[in-house]
Amino acid sequence: MPKLAANLSTLFNELSFLDRFGAARVAGFDAVEFLFPYAFEPEQIARRLERHQLQLVLHNLPPGNWAEGDRGMACDPRRIGEFQDSVALAIEYALELGVKQLHCMAGKVPPRVPRKRARTTYVNNLRFAARALGEHGLSLLIEPINDRDMPGYFLTGSAQAAGIIAEVDMPNVFMQYDIYHMQRMEGELADTIRKYLPLIRHFQLADVPGRHEPGTGEINYAFLFRLLDELGYDGWIGCEYAPRAGTVEGLGWRSELGVAPPVQPAS
Repeated sequence: MPKLAANLSTLFNELSFLDRFGAARVAGFDAVEFLFPYAFEPEQIARRLERHQLQLVLHNLPPGNWAEGDRGMACDPRRIGEFQDSVALAIEYALELGVKQLHCMAGKVPPRVPRKRARTTYVNNLRFAARALGEHGLSLLIEPINDRDMPGYFLTGSAQAAGIIAEVDMPNVFMQYDIYHMQRMEGELADTIRKYLPLIRHFQLADVPGRHEPGTGEINYAFLFRLLDELGYDGWIGCEYAPRAGTVEGLGWRSELGVAPPVQPAS
């Protein structure tokens, strides 16, 4: 049975960020993930995790200036020093929060930067980050993202990610496989998952179209969950979708797919 983690950047947005931890626990989640913790002191988040007995399974390295359109900076040759500083900050948070794997967003290819140079920069930055994380027993993940939602993003396919991982050639670098993104970019989900599962350390889910709950679109999640069980995947699957209405009202898909009991009303 898949282990589901609530993505607190997309779920329970009816509440302030720090209040989402308690809501996730009430809704039956044992683990959470989110994009970025850096707007808060690590102690604030650590207290919420401890209070609600939640495991943090993933967060991202700093992305640059998200509000100004940055989606990572690892492929930008002009920002290598900034990227290296961001790795140190991410490790500081990871150690405080007890998370064991961090996602490094590749970023968009900067204007007038050849893709070959962007790739070389990306590979070198990933090696730097992997060495730094490896000193603390942490894994580094890279995630292909569809270029419809994020035009210009450097890393867009599973084969491309596998090639990057091979070129980086570090033992703690793996793939983060987002089922929603890869359905939009590639399809052939089952065969792709079978092929690359040895490289995959984390999954995320949402349905297509709309990026809403499983069961609202074209992806056969019952089939994929059975496949992951058959293949022996024992990691987490992050629920990174946009609820069509309220978060709790939309959680019925878990019991329908047999991966969690119905949500109990809060007392």
